[in-house]
Amino acid sequence: MPVVVTGSIATDHLMTFPGKFVEQFVEGQMENVSLSFLVDDLVQHRGGAGANMAYGLGLLGLQPVLVGAVGSDFAEYDAWLTRHGVDTGSVHWSELKHTARFVCTTDAANNQIASFYSGAMSEAGSIELGPVADRVGQFDLVVVGPNDPKAMVRHTEECRHRGYRFAADPSQQLAWADGEMIRSLVDGAELLFTNEYESHLLQQKTGWNEDEVLARVGTWVTTRAAEGVLVRQADAEPISVIAVPETKPVEPTGGGDALRAGFIAGRMWGLGLERATQLGSAVATAAVEVIGTQEYDLPKDSFLARFAEAFGSDAADEVAPYLP
Repeated sequence: MPVVVTGSIATDHLMTFPGKFVEQFVEGQMENVSLSFLVDDLVQHRGGAGANMAYGLGLLGLQPVLVGAVGSDFAEYDAWLTRHGVDTGSVHWSELKHTARFVCTTDAANNQIASFYSGAMSEAGSIELGPVADRVGQFDLVVVGPNDPKAMVRHTEECRHRGYRFAADPSQQLAWADGEMIRSLVDGAELLFTNEYESHLLQQKTGWNEDEVLARVGTWVTTRAAEGVLVRQADAEPISVIAVPETKPVEPTGGGDALRAGFIAGRMWGLGLERATQLGSAVATAAVEVIGTQEYDLPKDSFLARFAEAFGSDAADEVAPYLP
């Protein structure tokens, strides 16, 4: 049964600022901010949280079904995803708008300032999951990733109504969503993904404490940058997994999406929580060592060697049979 990934599909325009953002802010003038950063370079890549997760799952051989909305400029991107094992047959093509765009500048301390143009993504709320199931068969899991808000709410409600297991990944949308919406996106999720900041923001906006969140979800996965990943379940000891050490310069954009892909793949293969989290950590590190969210690859031999170095040969032996 396939994994369905709903979420944004976008092109990324990534820039690097050689200084630090914090050094540019003037105390007492934050209400009058007017800044322009002279950047070193500009690269354009395929992106969007939904497409990034689907790409990672495709590399791992799961043949995910991508659900989202794009513009008429999507043809080349469509061919790329298809070549990498992603089913794009349920992607909605807008007749009026361009594919969404993410514009992000990263400073020397890996802090980021970004803007997002939703474009065709605003039509994602018109997509129904029922016809997707009619086309590909019963789902194993539906990932409700950051997307047009109406689409996120619709997909979550439809999962509940149709009995589909779903993963909640509100991510960037937590910044503006109110508590009521966040509660509706999270309650009943098989998996909940956040980073450390988002985990606190979610609790603040919902009014739920950690235990109350865990009472409403199956597994809560929290990424903590260099500190690795924390996995929590109600009435169980937390699992902490290290971040696989990088060997190349890091570009953090897309690392969280890659981790989600690795973790979900591990769980779909039947791996335990710790092993699936280790897999996610390893995929995330591969992703952040290149510029662009879909520029990494996972050659089996070198990936397993690095996995064994980080987590031991027994762990690598358990993962090896599943890697394509």
